[in-house]
Amino acid sequence: MFITLEGPEGSGKTTAVEAAVKRLQELGYEIVRTREPGGTPISEQIRNVILDKANTAMDSRTEALLYAASRRQHLVEKVWPALKEGKIVICDRYVDSSLAYQGGARGLGIDEVLNVNLFATENTWPDLTLLFDIKPEIGLARISANADREVNRLDLEKLEFHNKVRESFLALAKRFPDRFVIIDASQDRESVAKDTMEAILSRLCK
Repeated sequence: MFITLEGPEGSGKTTAVEAAVKRLQELGYEIVRTREPGGTPISEQIRNVILDKANTAMDSRTEALLYAASRRQHLVEKVWPALKEGKIVICDRYVDSSLAYQGGARGLGIDEVLNVNLFATENTWPDLTLLFDIKPEIGLARISANADREVNRLDLEKLEFHNKVRESFLALAKRFPDRFVIIDASQDRESVAKDTMEAILSRLCK
């Protein structure tokens, strides 16, 4: 099973899934946790280029293509082999992030960015996508309050950009309702973790 986590900056998706992973392992499931961009040495090198705060001159199409390249390498080296072995792969961000950030917020077009990623992924889609929805103002405030969190190039974008990201994610959830489950990420940590676990178990038990 392939599960992806999506959401605006500061939505707390990474923290929310930790309890779920621990519980799933207790139930006997083999879990592979990974992230995008990154997850493998080559993909992590591409991540460093994409998110480097010094790379302010990066063209939007270059950005989209780099994400797709990192994603392809990640699938080849890590995701596909793990799925073939019958493991559950939980990935922090995937294609939907490219559609929301580059397709929507950058204005490249959802379908245009989708076509690039269909080529890169050979039409590999998650079984379940958890969208941790939160107002950008709250998410960005969380980032500012967390001294340990990495601050990357995308965190420095204006509020209007982050509002477009959120709107794009919600539009994608309507477009692909069969695999999307929306989690209210503005709740307390325990409630978010509970909703996350329920969504995963519901899909596993189908």
